[in-house]
Amino acid sequence: MEDKSERSRLAVPATEAARHLLGSILTHDDGGEPVSVRVTEVEAYMGDVDPGSHAFRGRTARNNTMFGPAGHLYVYFTYGMHYCANVVCGEDGHATGLLLRAGEIVSGIETARMRRNNPRTDLDLARGPARLAQALGIDRALDGADVFAAPLRLELPTEPVPADKVSVGPRVGVSGAGGTDEYPWRYWLTGDPTVSKYRPAQAKRRPAGATAR
Repeated sequence: MEDKSERSRLAVPATEAARHLLGSILTHDDGGEPVSVRVTEVEAYMGDVDPGSHAFRGRTARNNTMFGPAGHLYVYFTYGMHYCANVVCGEDGHATGLLLRAGEIVSGIETARMRRNNPRTDLDLARGPARLAQALGIDRALDGADVFAAPLRLELPTEPVPADKVSVGPRVGVSGAGGTDEYPWRYWLTGDPTVSKYRPAQAKRRPAGATAR
């Protein structure tokens, strides 16, 4: 049974919820071998005040889940090939959430290896948001799913990770102002080997002969 106090810890802006989610264990039990990940890296997205957020320009069919309530998954498809998962935070009606950027597989490792086509090292099983979602078997069918109810189970740490154990910096691969130091909304467990590498967004190349608009 869900402890309502756990959901309430997520019912705050994502920038505040990050330290509660770091170190948590998220399990997906799809009827086979359950797979669990210890979350080591997240990115906060803050809706209409955040140019890097899918919800910056308002509610759409794609981002509807981001608008609450807290404690549900927002799953999106990207680059025509990958799924990524966010835990919705904040008050109902305010689009704020935490992208699950990286983690350590702590159970169900054989299933995770199979889903990830046996990467060179287990550190790579969930290093990066698309890899994490793939290792857990998360796709759009879980968009809107409650992380405190089957087939998911989120276990938050008893206390938030101490601030001196958490590093912060700009988000990975976010274009425009949202990817700069003005938005240091990536949070990770300092020194953890499963944390992804920082990469700034790559400018899109225009076809030869094209002019700027």
